[in-house]
Amino acid sequence: FVIKLSVCGVNPCIILIVGINALDIKDEQNVDKIVPAGSSRRGGRSNRLNRSTASQSTSTHGPLEARNIPEYGLLNEDALVALETQADWILKEIGVEFRGDKVALDLFRRAGADVQGERVRFDKGHARTLCSTAPTSYKLHGRDPKHTVTLGGKNIVLMPGYGSPFVTDLNNGRRYASLADFHNFVKMTYSTPWLHHSGGTVCEPVDIPVNKRHLDMVYAHLRFSTKPFMGGVTSASRAQDSIDMAKLVFGNSFVQENAVIQANINVNSPLIYDDTMSAALRIYAAENQCVAVSPAIFGGAMGPVSQPAVIAQTLAEGMVGIALTQLVREGCPTILGSFHSTMNLKSGALTFGTPEANMATMALSQLVKRLGIPVRSGGGQVTSSNAADGQAMQDSTSSMWATMISGANQVWHSAGWLEGGLTMSYEKFVLDLDHCGMLMQMMKGIQVNEETLAKESYYESGPGENFLSTAHTLRNFATANYQSSLPDTGPYETWSENGSLTAAERANGIWKTMLANYEMPHMDESVDEALKDFMARRKESMPDEWY
Repeated sequence: FVIKLSVCGVNPCIILIVGINALDIKDEQNVDKIVPAGSSRRGGRSNRLNRSTASQSTSTHGPLEARNIPEYGLLNEDALVALETQADWILKEIGVEFRGDKVALDLFRRAGADVQGERVRFDKGHARTLCSTAPTSYKLHGRDPKHTVTLGGKNIVLMPGYGSPFVTDLNNGRRYASLADFHNFVKMTYSTPWLHHSGGTVCEPVDIPVNKRHLDMVYAHLRFSTKPFMGGVTSASRAQDSIDMAKLVFGNSFVQENAVIQANINVNSPLIYDDTMSAALRIYAAENQCVAVSPAIFGGAMGPVSQPAVIAQTLAEGMVGIALTQLVREGCPTILGSFHSTMNLKSGALTFGTPEANMATMALSQLVKRLGIPVRSGGGQVTSSNAADGQAMQDSTSSMWATMISGANQVWHSAGWLEGGLTMSYEKFVLDLDHCGMLMQMMKGIQVNEETLAKESYYESGPGENFLSTAHTLRNFATANYQSSLPDTGPYETWSENGSLTAAERANGIWKTMLANYEMPHMDESVDEALKDFMARRKESMPDEWY
């Protein structure tokens, strides 16, 4: 290759490179034929495929510890103060209800809040003061220390979609999610370097009873991955089960001093915490585990149609949840964010990737950082599209771009999301992963130094000569640019000869290869048995409930 480059002209070099690229793309396009689902066949053409997806090795990549792209400050000081003032006004004049949770109401009463029935009101600045003991950053530990992440500061942690009752792929279509699907998404999340957190209810395993599926989900996160994860929150007992299972793996004493599991506490917007969510919040906070507080406001439905009102309401609802964690246990690690979107007010359908929602994401990031709390993003790669098509990727790209430049510390729904969250798509999961990799590369910024300025190359290749065979190119070609295994950049003729596969069709082959190549991480056999025994005893202690 190098010898040919040294003697050929510019055009032959380009032809040679295109030929090599087309060969790699051809293998990727036919991956479904090379490595069927469930197969681990090696050798021949599949080895070239494995090289093309080698960047997905968890041993060579990790979360970005510090972004080098500045956060985008959308709003000026006057606007930020006005939004904070509006949040204080909501908390004083309207208040937030804690329905069915006398413990939470008593905690707020003792802290000096105005509690009338189930309605809690706060004087100006009171809720913010109660939030002040929450840490600005902290570590969320993975089972393998190399997957431990930091939430806060300039760190960025990406995680997959959450909560979908359906899954879809090109082979089997749309269907209710099963535990097998849940396992698949946990395994693929573990296998990629671009997701740093295993997620929570990545998809809802509806083939397992409602009151028992949290056990299977927590076990899957602990057994099939070593990345941080979320536990159950749909009842106090399920929250405690999740923490108890984490203790079996990490050790009771370690859990007492470190965050190893995360809770997703959704506010029942507008302005209500139901006893399920507030009780789960208190369980995690009492154990000093990470609590994510997430208001979910769709403009025109759970809040006013105007985005400034939605932003202020989100801040108000979120501060109250953070305040409760600190009243339960001062210093409890928290993260505050939102799941917000605009609506089509003619049909009532949710819309994603819209300019209004994206600007709300940026504004909320500014406000939460002023509060001194790590920021959960407003979305990620979200879309209302029913297929992994152009609309899906346009919505997702728009939303994810705003999220990444906003300064968010944890980005939920970074991969797989379709239908406004109703469905996890195998193909879109892969499409989104590729975009995650691109954006994480961009967050590193441009490094300007002697090596990247490449002065020596100009001595090797003079005017009118190419730089393909210089020492600098040969030294840096593998790492100079983000290496994607998904796009087809070959000529039309080669693409056509290989079946004219779309991006989604190429993604179909890649997710199958990811599962075929998955290697389960080690776990001590005694720990695994302890987890299985705990699950068995808990399941035997209660009848199945399917609703």
